[in-house]
Amino acid sequence: MAFEMRQQMKLTQQLVMTPQLQQAIKLLQLSRLELLDLVQQELEENPVLEESLEQDESKDLTQVELQENENSPDDISDEFREISGGSDILQDVGWDNYLDGYNSASGEQYNDEDRRVDNYLTKKESLFEHLEWQLHMSQFSEEESRIGLEIIGDIDDDGYLRTPLEEIATICSVTVENVENVLRKIQEFDPPGVAARNMQECLMEQIRQLGLSGSLVDLIVKDHLTDIEAKRYKQIAKALKVSVNEVIAVTKVISGLNPKPGLAFETGDVEYISPDVYVYKIDGEYVVVLNDEGLPMLHISPYYSDVRAKGMGSEAEEYVNEKTKAAFWLIKSIQQRQRTILKTAKSIVKFQREFFDYGIEYLKPLILKDVAEDISMHESTISRVTTNKYMHTPQGIFEMKYFFNSGISTGDGDFVASESVKKKIRELIDGENPAKPYSDLTLAKILSDANINIARRTVTKYREMMRIGSSSERRKSF
Repeated sequence: MAFEMRQQMKLTQQLVMTPQLQQAIKLLQLSRLELLDLVQQELEENPVLEESLEQDESKDLTQVELQENENSPDDISDEFREISGGSDILQDVGWDNYLDGYNSASGEQYNDEDRRVDNYLTKKESLFEHLEWQLHMSQFSEEESRIGLEIIGDIDDDGYLRTPLEEIATICSVTVENVENVLRKIQEFDPPGVAARNMQECLMEQIRQLGLSGSLVDLIVKDHLTDIEAKRYKQIAKALKVSVNEVIAVTKVISGLNPKPGLAFETGDVEYISPDVYVYKIDGEYVVVLNDEGLPMLHISPYYSDVRAKGMGSEAEEYVNEKTKAAFWLIKSIQQRQRTILKTAKSIVKFQREFFDYGIEYLKPLILKDVAEDISMHESTISRVTTNKYMHTPQGIFEMKYFFNSGISTGDGDFVASESVKKKIRELIDGENPAKPYSDLTLAKILSDANINIARRTVTKYREMMRIGSSSERRKSF
C-alpha cells in the first residue's frame, strides 16, 4: 500500500458561535420573567435602545406583525446593513446549524457539551455535584471511588439512599461489606444525615456529628421515635426514667434536625409563573395568542439616528454604531424568540387537540422530533423553547414540556401517554383501602385489565416520580 501527501482545497460554510448568536439562543431559553429582566437591563445600559410609549409607531420592532404574520418581513435589515457596512449578518438565525460548526478562529472542533450555550450560564450546585466533589476530595481508593459514585448516583432528592446495598454490591461486583464501608464514609459528608436509608438513621447521624451520641436525645431517637411523632411524652419519660419536661426539651432539639437534608440542594428555585402564550377556544377552534403584557415595545432612538446621520468623531461614531448593532440584535433575537414560541405552541395544540377538549386522559404520546419536523426546526430548538415556557389553556396552566411524553401500548395496538398512566395510578392509590394498599404488581395487573400494557417496574418508576410511597409505607392500621 502506497502513501502520499497532497494538498486539497475545500470550501465549507461554517456558523461561528458569535456573541450575537449566543445572545439569540440564550434569549430563546429564558423564561418570560427572565426576559423582562434582561430587556430592562439592556434599556438601562444601551442609550440607543428606547421603549416606545405608543404601540403603533413604525419602529416598534419587538412585537409588530408577529401575531398576524409569523414570517413578517424584516423592516430593520436595510438600516442595519447600512450600519454594518452592507453585510447581511442579521439574517434569520440558524438555530440548529451552530451545533455542527467549528470555531473558525481556532480551528478546534467542540463536542456537544462544549457547544451548549447553557454551559456559559451559572446554575445552582446539585446534591450529586456537591457529594461528587467531596468524594474526589477525600482519600478513597479507586474501588471505593467507583462504589461511592454508584451510591451517590442512587441518592434521591431528599438525600436518602433507597437502593438496597445488595443491589449496589452486585452492580459494582463487590461484597456488601465493601459497600457498607464506603457508605459509612459518605454518611460523614455534608450535608449531615445524607445517604441515610431511613429517617431514624438520618437523625442519628446528625446527632453523632453534633457530639450527642449516648445522650438522652440519642436514646429517644433510637428507641422512641414513633412515640415522639405521636407525642406520647409520658410513656417515654416512664420508660427512660426521666421527667416529662426533659422529654419535651429533647423534642425541641430533635425538631431542629433536618429530616430531608437533600432539599437544601434542590436545583429548581421557586418561580412565579407568567404564561408565554394563551390558548382560547373560539367557534370550535383553538387560537394561540402570545402574552405581550409587560414586554416593552423597543425601537432605536431617533436622536442617535440623527446624530449618526450628521457625522461625528471616529470614537463617538464607533461607539454609537456598536450600540446600535447591539440594539438591533436584541430586537431581532426577541422577534425570533416570539415567533418560535408561537410556532411551537400552535404545533403542540395541533398534536394535542383532544387534551385541550377533554383533559389529561386524552393526552397523546409526543416527542420533540414530531414538533421539530412539523415546524421545520431542530429538536434542540424545540427543547430550549419549551423549557420554562408556560401555556395557559382551558385545562389549566402547563409548562410546554408537559405535552411531550412517552407512550405506553394498549391492547388494541394504540398508545396512551405516560402522564395519563401516572394519573390513573394516582387515582387507583387515592381510592385504595388504606389497610390493604395495592402493591406495584397489583397496580400493573389492574392497568393491564384496563387494556394498558405496563410492567411492574414501570409502575414503580412512575410511583416514585410522583413521590408516592410503597404499599408498606402507605399501609395504615386502624
